[in-house]
Amino acid sequence: MVQPCPAKIGDTLDDVVTPALIVDLDAYERNLGTMAALVERAGLRLRPHAKTHKSPEIALAQMARGAVGACCQKLSEAEILAQGGVGDILIANQVVGAVKAVRAATLAQRVRLALCVDHPRNVEELSTAARTLEASIDVLVEIDVGNRRCGLPPGGSAVALAERVAAAPGLRFLGLQAYHGGAQHIRDFRERRAAVRQAAEQTLRTVEALEAAGLDCETVTGGGTGTLLHDIEAGALNELQAGSYVFMDADYGRNLAEDGTAETRFESALFVLATVMSHPNPQRAVLDAGLKALAMDSGPPLLKGVPGATYTRASDEHGVLDLERENLLAHGQRVLLIPGHCDPTVNLYDWYVGVRRGRVEQVWPVAARGALA
Repeated sequence: MVQPCPAKIGDTLDDVVTPALIVDLDAYERNLGTMAALVERAGLRLRPHAKTHKSPEIALAQMARGAVGACCQKLSEAEILAQGGVGDILIANQVVGAVKAVRAATLAQRVRLALCVDHPRNVEELSTAARTLEASIDVLVEIDVGNRRCGLPPGGSAVALAERVAAAPGLRFLGLQAYHGGAQHIRDFRERRAAVRQAAEQTLRTVEALEAAGLDCETVTGGGTGTLLHDIEAGALNELQAGSYVFMDADYGRNLAEDGTAETRFESALFVLATVMSHPNPQRAVLDAGLKALAMDSGPPLLKGVPGATYTRASDEHGVLDLERENLLAHGQRVLLIPGHCDPTVNLYDWYVGVRRGRVEQVWPVAARGALA
């Protein structure tokens, strides 16, 4: 069941039931504006990744600022975005199996839908479903440019699969998916740029090979928040999929700018509000936010505005803080935590609580929470 909303419009942070997912609306809106201006100057298309926020409301806010649509990772996410009014969706992933192919073709009857392939069998499944339902699906061939996950090697094998897509009834060859996820978290600026340039070279060679085979690459999509400036500079992509910029998290905050300082182009806008539920001694406090409130795959959260307090240990429902001095926190005090990884943290909640200057101004459902299929 959907959990009751932890807050109502007009509440203060002290009124919000914790743990709760908080959006600083001012920082969030500045992030939207910063990205929109940057992409417009670069002359590129922005298709923000909705796996970060799982929210049609946020996707539509991004589109109102110039984004061409949304991308997501799962078919179920795409279905929920479509229900919420998003009409142009890329599933930046493979949709495999006859049952899902029919769902994809059904969705393509309502919205412009694109998805990725890297295997001939998947092309056949999608074509059969699209032909049966008289739908049209845009298809990108995914190439592996260093992520070592999905995707064919750049070059000839990608061209051969693209030719199969172009010849398949119900499908339209759209271009390439060329995403290097590992590069997003290379901390050093120059190393990160080098990884992106190498990926861009492989992508451009594949585009040239496709053109030589008579196939036009209308869309070359990929990139992310961590490599944003490098993706623009490299010139291989005409569509950017950055998503985490809208919220940021502690992990992306560890990426360095060219001068060796922390990258601060985008602000932390997403927090978990927690309460000090126990304060057994002056050196330790315990929060009501543990593993079921925060994703820990990219490390523990950071505390906003409480220097000297470190989140050191999590169990299911408890988060332990080490305190450098006495009287740093009080029993019952509220604290804001910057998640280590925003995407899976969002997936733990049913509601966003949007706050401006200490007051709740918006509440939005995390509509695609748990949308795994």
